Amino acid sequence: MEKVPMLAEGYEKLTADLKVLRAERPKIVDAIEEARAHGDLSENAEYHAAKERQGQVEAQIADLEDKVSRAQIIDPATLSGDKVIFGATVTLLDEDDKPVKYQIVGQTEADASQGRISYTSPIARALIGKQKDDEIEVTVPSGEKFYLVDKIEFV
Repeated sequence: MEKVPMLAEGYEKLTADLKVLRAERPKIVDAIEEARAHGDLSENAEYHAAKERQGQVEAQIADLEDKVSRAQIIDPATLSGDKVIFGATVTLLDEDDKPVKYQIVGQTEADASQGRISYTSPIARALIGKQKDDEIEVTVPSGEKFYLVDKIEFV
């Protein structure tokens, strides 16, 4: 069973989402019972909508339970070294020497607008294992990008 690396805050978000979905289960069952009381199920839109929502919630719960059970929580503050690894915050210099900062996180925590990229993203895959002053080349939808690893931090 493959572990799913994530930061503690990502794990907390997953468990909070799971708690919300589990709390929704009884409400969906009540909605199904109420819709069932309206009679003919073949033309009952409320019943079909509630059953569909129940299927969605159960699928989400199963997915979250799977991720939580396989979670490998990593605290970047306990890490060190001179190579880029999961949890590292990396400052890169682009072709114009403009700094770009990324933290390598789990898939559920990734948010490019916050500078948090998934370890499975093209940039993160190119960065992992690199050291300060290494150059990387990444193929992104807009073409080739070149970066220089300027700084590696574990915060």
